[in-house]
Amino acid sequence: MNATGAMNLPRKRRSVDGILLLDKPLGVSSNRALQQVRWLYGAAKGGHTGSLDPLATGLLPLCFGQATKVCGYLLDADKAYEVVCRFGARTSTGDREGEMVETGPIDAERLAALPAVLERFIGEIDQIPPMYSALKHGGERLYRLARQGRDVERPPRRIRIHAASVLSQSGAEATLRIRCSKGTYVRTLVEDVAVALGTVAHVHALRRVALGPFAIDQGCHDMDALQRCAEAGSFAALDDLLMPMDAALQHYPALAVNEALAFYLGQGNAVSVPSAQPVGATVRLYGPDERFLGMGEMLADGRCAPRRLMQA
Repeated sequence: MNATGAMNLPRKRRSVDGILLLDKPLGVSSNRALQQVRWLYGAAKGGHTGSLDPLATGLLPLCFGQATKVCGYLLDADKAYEVVCRFGARTSTGDREGEMVETGPIDAERLAALPAVLERFIGEIDQIPPMYSALKHGGERLYRLARQGRDVERPPRRIRIHAASVLSQSGAEATLRIRCSKGTYVRTLVEDVAVALGTVAHVHALRRVALGPFAIDQGCHDMDALQRCAEAGSFAALDDLLMPMDAALQHYPALAVNEALAFYLGQGNAVSVPSAQPVGATVRLYGPDERFLGMGEMLADGRCAPRRLMQA
């Protein structure tokens, strides 16, 4: 990496398979973080799951090599965040990077009702996506329209808030923990909670602490630690930080097959297997010696069809 921060992958890229749990730093986009780590690993192929805004920090799973085949299985996963809210001011972007566009009351009696108001948002709710988002309207990103001063109608989307609680509160600032479904905009949730309190608010800081089966305290690595490993002079220290490809899939039932069935699955054929899984169920497939083969789907006739297989 040169002084300007530009990066070039090594001339000889290498095959790397596995998942790295990155603690994404502040001020870096998810794709930029991916490219920085991919450069350190010299990885030929990489992807990330569940983008985080540059303002947000925290858990960002990075998938390398064949592990990119499981990225899609994490996109629908639930997520958990710790969010610092500032009450009394609403911004154009819903976070601290925007211009203040409205102020509201921040008296102690009003803010004392925050825990009770949060309870009203738990469950399925309709949420209108913010203008400063990557969703498209007429083929154009909403945030681009917002920067042009345009405000277009956005249909509400059904989301689920699994849990919401106050971790700490001091003056006009409160730290919340939110566990929610995919597609939830925490900035919008904070604004809606503030409206329910009779005031306004914006996100001052946001940190993702969980995504699907992964949590921030389960072997998450920051950029400094990865850089130190890279400076050790070999890829071995970095590779030791990778999780196996099926680590992201432990919530799916496992199905073991013998060598012959593994061969036919590898040829793209459905195979007959004894399984109590219902029709349409997604399963993890394992061959002899607990070798992870990939993902399959149970068919109506009791067979299992391959869906996303790893290369042998």
